[in-house]
Amino acid sequence: MTNNLSIGKLRGLQQCTSLKGTFTCLALDHRQNLRKANPAFVENAELSRFKLEVVASLAEISTAVLLDPEVSAAQAIAANVIPRQVGLVVAVESTGYGGSPTARQSQIIPGWSVEKAKRMGASMIKLLVYYHPDSPTTHEIESFVRSVAEECTRYDLGLMLEPLSYSLDASKKLSSAEKRYVVTETARRLVKPGVDILKAEFPLDIAEDADEAKWAQACADISAASPAPWILLSAAVDYETYLRQVEIACHAGASGCAVGRAVWQEAVSLDGLPRLDFLRTTSHERLVRLAALCSRLGKPISDFYMAEAPFDWYKKY
Repeated sequence: MTNNLSIGKLRGLQQCTSLKGTFTCLALDHRQNLRKANPAFVENAELSRFKLEVVASLAEISTAVLLDPEVSAAQAIAANVIPRQVGLVVAVESTGYGGSPTARQSQIIPGWSVEKAKRMGASMIKLLVYYHPDSPTTHEIESFVRSVAEECTRYDLGLMLEPLSYSLDASKKLSSAEKRYVVTETARRLVKPGVDILKAEFPLDIAEDADEAKWAQACADISAASPAPWILLSAAVDYETYLRQVEIACHAGASGCAVGRAVWQEAVSLDGLPRLDFLRTTSHERLVRLAALCSRLGKPISDFYMAEAPFDWYKKY
């Protein structure tokens, strides 16, 4: 089924996808986890330098880059390291979460907004929320997503939604079966009109469940549950595992990937020429393989969206 999309949102999605309409998004909106991984990144200047070096080395292979507004989005534009043919997705959520570990809450970065993202030239925004369909905060998170989606509609800016699952038992993580339920049900409940792209977790715990036939069916479940295109996040798994996950996900209906640490994580502990050499060789080769895979197998956004442009459209816009 193809849905009508506004001109502004469709243009933003076109900026973030390949000519075939698939995603290979380079994810670099990480904040606190990078500061924990490298003590030097406690300094904004060092964290920003790392991110800009990654963007400068890899963005040309990507269809879009996902950056944060605090130390990388504006800085990457100012440094002219985002190629003109590559889309810019900017995060809007504060890092981490409020509330308890079993009833998590989200908020927009203080001082930041969808409107500001639009004004600074973002092609889309990304909103991360922690969500469990049976959590006490379920309705609060659903309302929060709706309010951000309404802001995106107001400013005609695409919304990429990234829901992260969690356990309602603080003493243990989700089992593979529980994760499958949470990820699939989340796609069904949160991806409502106004949410344009779902950035989804792999829907199983692969350490617990190595059956690739189950992987494929679980990914197909996301495709069936989500009315919007979905792309697979990397969640810090090793590169070869992620490559296989993306292949299976795209065969099952995914539209590509949003990859971060699976491509560049070893560079976090490097600096100077060793870091640049790693990014320009190993990371580059990894992303080239992913981009080719997504372009070949991903489901294009044209299968989901179209726009109507009658000759008087501008009068009603």
